[in-house]
Amino acid sequence: MCVKTGSFAHSLQLRKVYRRLPVKDTDHGWWRIVDDEGEDYLYPRDYFIPVSLSPAVARAVSALKD
Repeated sequence: MCVKTGSFAHSLQLRKVYRRLPVKDTDHGWWRIVDDEGEDYLYPRDYFIPVSLSPAVARAVSALKD
């Protein structure tokens, strides 16, 4: 969930849950996030907090992106 937008307010929304993709070992301190433009970019890790979704919610969210 996004908890800060900083200079990325044009592509992130506070309190919105975003999908995080795997990152390379060299991406320390950054998370690869699929943003509001539908693109994946690196954003500072401290802009987000991880949330756990129930299996039913995870399936429903996954179905929305297809």
